[in-house]
Amino acid sequence: MSKPVKGAPQGRRRYPQRKKGNNRRAFRQHHLKPDADRQLKSVFSKIGVPRQRPFTPDRFQTQAVEVMRESDCLVTAPTGAGKTWIAEQVIRRVFEQGGRCWYASPLKALTNAKLIEFTEIFGTGNVGILTGDRKELTDAPIIVGTTEILRNQLYDAMHHGVSLNTDLVVLDEAHFLGDEERGVVWEETMIYLPSRIPLLMLSATVGNAGAIANWLTAIRGRLCRVVAETRRPVPLYPMVLNPEGTLLPLLAKEGSGKRKLHKKVYRLIGGKTPPELGRRRGLPPFGDILRVLKAFDLLPAIFFLKSRSDCDAALALCHGAVALTEEKKAGIVGRISQLTDNSPHLSRHRQRIHLEQAGVAAHHSGHLPGWKLVVENLMTEGLLTAVFATSTVAAGVNFPARTVVFFNSDRFNGIEFMPLDATQLHQMTGRAGRRGMDRIGFALAVPGRYMDLHLVARLLASKPDKVVSRIRINFSMVLNLLLSHTPAQVEELLKRSFATWLLMTDAEESRQKSRMADVHEILWEDFLRHLDFLKATGFVDADDRLTEDGIWASQLRVDQPLLVAECLRQGLLPDTDAAQMAGVFACFVNEKETDDRLEGRLVPNRLKKVVSRIQKKLTGFARHMKSRGFEVRQLYLRPAAMTHAWASGYPWETVAGEYGMAEGNLAMLMMRTADNLRHTANLINVFPEAATAAREAIDLIMKPPVVEEMEEE
Repeated sequence: MSKPVKGAPQGRRRYPQRKKGNNRRAFRQHHLKPDADRQLKSVFSKIGVPRQRPFTPDRFQTQAVEVMRESDCLVTAPTGAGKTWIAEQVIRRVFEQGGRCWYASPLKALTNAKLIEFTEIFGTGNVGILTGDRKELTDAPIIVGTTEILRNQLYDAMHHGVSLNTDLVVLDEAHFLGDEERGVVWEETMIYLPSRIPLLMLSATVGNAGAIANWLTAIRGRLCRVVAETRRPVPLYPMVLNPEGTLLPLLAKEGSGKRKLHKKVYRLIGGKTPPELGRRRGLPPFGDILRVLKAFDLLPAIFFLKSRSDCDAALALCHGAVALTEEKKAGIVGRISQLTDNSPHLSRHRQRIHLEQAGVAAHHSGHLPGWKLVVENLMTEGLLTAVFATSTVAAGVNFPARTVVFFNSDRFNGIEFMPLDATQLHQMTGRAGRRGMDRIGFALAVPGRYMDLHLVARLLASKPDKVVSRIRINFSMVLNLLLSHTPAQVEELLKRSFATWLLMTDAEESRQKSRMADVHEILWEDFLRHLDFLKATGFVDADDRLTEDGIWASQLRVDQPLLVAECLRQGLLPDTDAAQMAGVFACFVNEKETDDRLEGRLVPNRLKKVVSRIQKKLTGFARHMKSRGFEVRQLYLRPAAMTHAWASGYPWETVAGEYGMAEGNLAMLMMRTADNLRHTANLINVFPEAATAAREAIDLIMKPPVVEEMEEE
């Protein structure tokens, strides 16, 4: 392999600049000629819809349902294997016995989908929802909600000395335990959940399911068993696209021990200059690729691309590639009209023409949640030819295709490009093959400067990565634990962490028990560091009990609770102006460094004065936090200005355009701001004016198209 070029992003493979005339084949601009290696003939003969049979649960499904009669259960299975059926059966058993159930998922979109699904199964009135922006039928016997809400309910139950009012907890996407940002919420939930409440965890395949189960058995005093299914519901066949348009098997035939590249693929990438499809404006010829896929009945497809802009730009390259029948066009037009009937903004979305004329769509975080839901509905209903998506689609959104196509063997982690790991690749390829609709699914790797086919071959044969603990101490956790625990009791809780258990297990295996006896020490020391600061700032007294300020501050389960609490203590919030209140909270929510150079007309002087006053008044408190080693995010004016403009009634298109923010990002800022405002709105008995303004601010920003009433029927 060539050495990385100086200046290339670390972890991302770059090849030397090609010389003019070198490897002409890689740069030809004519249409690809659809062709396939002879070995694929027998593989393609398997394409088709499986014969419809009465549903019969798989062995792992019935086994998990039985396990839940007497113990906790961690189910690990590939995407689409049927994990939700297990949850339905276990919930039904509890429901029919008059019990209550809590179903937690990581995403609001998934939670909303489960509300619809479970309501159809268990009946209207029996299923409620709890997310940051939806609270409906909260006394229903079956509750679906986000894991953060469940964790917060556990905080409240411990505070009031009661047990969570449920008889079953289901944690969907339980592998989020290892998520770098949100894994702490999953771990806290597992630690705090009373052992009397059975726990069912549904997860993608993970490399250390046994360790997770053993940890839970140890801390809950209740046996946790693993039920694992490794077989994909639809077999996967990996292929490579030759730049001429020929499909090749990625791997040599089995039987040679290690999974090796097919000899033709090995020759293809073995030259001095790696092959690469001809490019137009830096993008592969997506229309040509669609024609190749169409020729061999490999559609619909999901294309995984590296950036949101590439996803959007790809659509224009697809027109004319795969002709839509008039019937399908009419179906798409009618379904979009139905789905967007209540939303004028979505009905005139700029990408609607691509759906209606070419049957293709982009799906990424830059789009509004409502538009992404339109795309998801069309794809799951079989109306689209292709979706161009970033890797976020690989986790959490359920619309598989016959084929997934990917161009990179690396992924941007927010800082740099790093090689894919086995879990990430399995998530992407998990979308290939639709259960009940496909007998076989395909993963197509396209050679290029950022594609390492040797790595892809290894990862396809690799086990998923192990889940690691992401627990960390933060001020919200400390305040909430001190509501119901002494520091000594908190220390015992920290000893129950997955991180501590893993280290203790390693110590036992390495026979260093005495050396590792206090492996929770790092967590404990960090807890004490937070506790000392809370004492120094008046939220905790000398006897380690919350002061009055500490009690109400514990309810601020927000991004920067102490800064918001200090604003409340000093009376800095604009509690007579709800639009300004929304703008100020957007400052606290914003996580990214922001360009604050704005035209004067885009920043009202009154808002600028409010933000400047808060920045000035918080300087001493922020300096104190930094001196103790705590991170303090800078408060930027731009998010405040755009949120204030939206809250003040400016048109959505104007706000997004004037302040230069993608619609999806802007909607996410509004939703996170509203989540933070809700916690202040709950302090009505302590800060009535601020709470009232916060409630009014939520109403000003949570309006279409940030939230939409989508037509589902």
